Amino acid sequence: MSPIWHDRSVYPSTSPETGRDPWSDGRSSPGRPHAGPPPHAGPPPHAGPPPHAGPDARPPTGRDARGYPTGPASREPEQDGKPDRGEMVPVRRLLSVAIAGFAALLGVGLIFGAQTAGPGSARVPFAVVVFGVQLLFVLAWTMALRPPALWVVALVSVAVAGAADVAAILPKVAGLAPLGYVLAGGFVAGVIGQLVGGANRRRVTESLGATLVIVVGVVSFATLIVLSRVPLGTQAIFVCLAASAVALAVARLTDAVLPWPRLAPQVPRGATGVVIGAMCGTLASAIIGIYLLRFSPTSGAVVGLVSASIAVLADLAAGYSEASRQMAGEPPTMWIARHLQGPLGGFALAAPLAYAVTVVLQ
Repeated sequence: MSPIWHDRSVYPSTSPETGRDPWSDGRSSPGRPHAGPPPHAGPPPHAGPPPHAGPDARPPTGRDARGYPTGPASREPEQDGKPDRGEMVPVRRLLSVAIAGFAALLGVGLIFGAQTAGPGSARVPFAVVVFGVQLLFVLAWTMALRPPALWVVALVSVAVAGAADVAAILPKVAGLAPLGYVLAGGFVAGVIGQLVGGANRRRVTESLGATLVIVVGVVSFATLIVLSRVPLGTQAIFVCLAASAVALAVARLTDAVLPWPRLAPQVPRGATGVVIGAMCGTLASAIIGIYLLRFSPTSGAVVGLVSASIAVLADLAAGYSEASRQMAGEPPTMWIARHLQGPLGGFALAAPLAYAVTVVLQ
């Protein structure tokens, strides 16, 4: 056999990467002697990182440190320890049913409390019911917003809730002016509490914003006590809160059956429930308007449409807020707080609307 490569009778390599025979197991071809790598075989070309990679660049998925492919590339479900933002959050049907039941019970409790409230000290039982709802509101929204000075915000909000209920009962003439004074005093108390705590001064603006939101919410519930003292107040409470309760309950029950189409992958709510809930709340208020003295089916439907829409949108906004906090990397809210936040926010917005209705109809 004539020599092919120098004097060692070895065929030249056809692989630009290994410098060996074209057979992958390194054995010589049939009928030819075994040959090792050439004496002057050096490292494969392009031994460093790919030319386009920067000094801090990480090798792409499916490649080794030198840039050569090591296997088929696959999409990583997580990047830098953060969950994939496109992941579809499942809808928990039993939880949706439980939230619907809570919204219905809350509406029934507030409506019957307003209907049974009598003059003078007979309004105290209704004020106790409202104060219990205010405590739930403070718990849910404080744990959801998680301001820097959490205990300061919670204590100030509870104090404002009690003072607002007293201010709604004691004056001889029912009005919103005493509640406005309580709201301003509560906000000032929150400012002082933030400034006293030196450790929270860097994030005082964020904490003051949370204080304002929660204080306004608890004062809004106190307007129901004021409404129970005016002639048309109980009727307005019946129409607005019934529309809100029906809308919230139907929207959540629809999510348990048909959570479609999804409004966002991270929010376990469906557009069908929001629309059907608002429609059912409007229908319920129109039917109630037939049996009330100063209402008609038309006026009841208009008031109910506004109340139901505000309630379901507030509930939906709470879900979006919780999803955005989790996507930002913040720890999730307390389990019970994040599920009560939406219905409580819906009723907190419906209470001032009921007072506005009495002003228009008087």
